[in-house]
Amino acid sequence: MSRFIVQGGKPLSGEITASGNKNAILPMIAATLLTEEEVILENVPDLRDVTHMLDVLTHLGARVERVESRVSIQTADVKRDDIPFDLCEKTRTSFLFTAPLLHRVGRARLHPPGGDQIGRRRLDSHFYGLRGLGATVDDEKFDFSLKGRFQGSNLFFDEPSVTATEHILMAAVVAEGTTTLRNVASEPHVQDLAALLVSMGAQIDGLYTDTLSVQGVAVLHGARHRVVSDHIEVGSFLALAAATGGEITVRDTVRGHYWMINRVFERFGLELDIQSDRIVLPPGQVSKIRSDAGGITPRIDDGPWPQFPSDLMSTFLVLATQTHGTTLFFEKMFESRMYFVDPLIQMGANIIVCDPHRVIVSGPTALRGQTVRSPDIRAGMAMLIAALCAQGRPSIVENAEILDRGYERLDEKLAALGADVTRD
Repeated sequence: MSRFIVQGGKPLSGEITASGNKNAILPMIAATLLTEEEVILENVPDLRDVTHMLDVLTHLGARVERVESRVSIQTADVKRDDIPFDLCEKTRTSFLFTAPLLHRVGRARLHPPGGDQIGRRRLDSHFYGLRGLGATVDDEKFDFSLKGRFQGSNLFFDEPSVTATEHILMAAVVAEGTTTLRNVASEPHVQDLAALLVSMGAQIDGLYTDTLSVQGVAVLHGARHRVVSDHIEVGSFLALAAATGGEITVRDTVRGHYWMINRVFERFGLELDIQSDRIVLPPGQVSKIRSDAGGITPRIDDGPWPQFPSDLMSTFLVLATQTHGTTLFFEKMFESRMYFVDPLIQMGANIIVCDPHRVIVSGPTALRGQTVRSPDIRAGMAMLIAALCAQGRPSIVENAEILDRGYERLDEKLAALGADVTRD
């Protein structure tokens, strides 16, 4: 295991370029199984989860060529229908190969997927959608089969699950007939997957809404697609710069992905300059919580798009420890997301834990260097930000390699901002 050694206590400033979206590229890799023709993906981030998903494709018999940020995938020779345990446990999105495998070879044999331990992450919507489109599902043995093609259906999800939306959409685009998917997720990465599928010949109506109408096609063709930039990575670096009292410019962003993130920055009394292809956090700002009308303590809570992303709750909670005022954080989506706050309290943060979903943060507080551990990707980034804010002796952030699953070239980007961080 590796670790970061961090000397904090100074403002970080500079310019970086956003990487390709982690949560978009992972389902795209699974979607390449929907055609026997070549699919070329560009702006692919160099992340451990991407490598794990490509390893699954290679195991299944696909030809994968990876040169820097460009990946060429050819699945014409795929014949296998099984994914072994060691590949399934490395990333949660290994389960997204189920529908594409059913389309290609009529069967899929997997194991329960791995991923971050941030709380219960249901697969029920996946099972519901697969059954609704005609697949036979053994959800105990993770053994799935399909006779012929998927059959179009009218489905209503009981939660707008991102991965279930992506998964069942991949099945619907090759189903016989029309499929209507209601109460679906519409995050930027879901839209980017849909854009790839459309470029492969899929017929999808209702993009950017919570209802999709899909006219299935028998055959999809190859395509070339550039992965959209990662708004979660961008939000994390904006929070990092703000927490340390610095400034930052992030290039290759999409303006429409940051409206809610901007509203949360406004609650912190911080202004962003959001342009068509970049975001600037200007210098000289002091973060101060803006109370709600009547002097009420404001609440920051997460929710399905376009609400504030759950993946940014951890990093913005650290920003709150360096901000004048009090804020209630309400994590509605994952009951274990907030467990990382105990090390922050040990570092000196003024945090009251109300229950597994809610914490109250008052600031600013002087954090002190400690040895902490990255429990998951986003909490790991939050601990790194806290270490960069801390005074005194260096902090050590253990289990650093977990951040490589979600943040590309993290060491390089931190150095570009002037961070005193080494890895050993």
